[in-house]
This record gives sequence, structure tokens and C-alpha cells, in this order.
Amino acid sequence: MKHDERLGRFLSMVLRHKPESIGITLDEYGYADVKELLEAMNIHGKHIDMTILERIVAENDKKRYSFNEDHTKIRASQGHSISVDLQLKQKTPPKILYHGTAKRFLESIQKEGLLKMSRQYVHLSKDVQTAVKVGQRHGEVVVLNIDTEKMVKDGYCFYLSDNGVWLCEKVPCQYFSIEL
Repeated sequence: MKHDERLGRFLSMVLRHKPESIGITLDEYGYADVKELLEAMNIHGKHIDMTILERIVAENDKKRYSFNEDHTKIRASQGHSISVDLQLKQKTPPKILYHGTAKRFLESIQKEGLLKMSRQYVHLSKDVQTAVKVGQRHGEVVVLNIDTEKMVKDGYCFYLSDNGVWLCEKVPCQYFSIEL
């Protein structure tokens, strides 16, 4: 399954950040044509077919990808650094959400708040465990508690991606505390 994991990472890079790296384009909603994607991946030495692609989508623990109804198109659920319309609907989040990050970023975050940086949105988790997993990828982890109830009262909007990640434009400093 290591092969599937490597293909999944490559697929994530293509569908979230660099479709041009294999010569494909995404439509305005972030979808790639599956036939074009498979052909382009194979041309670029990534041996994949529809069976493997469907397995990667079905078995991805983060549910990073989704097909359209007839499986002719595929897209990443969130995390894009390129502009796409994921057709997200505004939703009311739980009262508290969490954000995992590396301790080395904390000083900057405490000054500027949580910013989307190169992504379309700030990503928030519904539980501490997920936030810890996300933050660990970048070093010694710290988890921020986000007071989403107050943010909503103050007019901030939240969206829920297809794979359960909460998204918002930014989180100013006054809306978070550090989880100890």
C-alpha cells in the first residue's frame, strides 16, 4: 500500500496546488477530468488506473478527495492554494474548534492571529486529537482553542468541507486561547 500512499500524496499536490505540473486544468469547482488525470499521471511515471484511484479515494483516512456522481470528475475536498469554488455552504460550527500548529509559529500567531497563508481558508478541527495530528507534521505541537461561538456572534462565517474540516477566512487573536 506504500504505492497508494505515494500516489495519494502526488494526487493531493496536483488537485490542491499544481495541476499544471502534469498538464491538466481544474474546472472552476476544483474538479479534474478523471480520464485526463489518469492519462497525465501515467505519462509522468505515476502508474495508476481507475481501480487504484477509486481505492485511494475510498481508503484515504482524511477523505481528501471526492468524485462527482458518475466518477468522471474528481477533486480535493479542501486545502487548495489555487482559487476554486468548492460550493461550500455556510454552517454554524460547534462552540469550540481547535487548530494544531507548531510551537515555533506561536509567537507570530499571537501577534497576527491565524491566517490562511497560501490556502483558501484556515483549517479547524472538531477535536483536539485531530488538531494534534495536524500540528505534529510541523514540529513540536501546540493546540489553540477557537471560540467559534463568539466569532459567529461577531459576524464571522464558517464552512464545513466534504471531509469534515471546518474552514474560515481568519481567526483574530481575541478568539483563541492555548490548550495546555
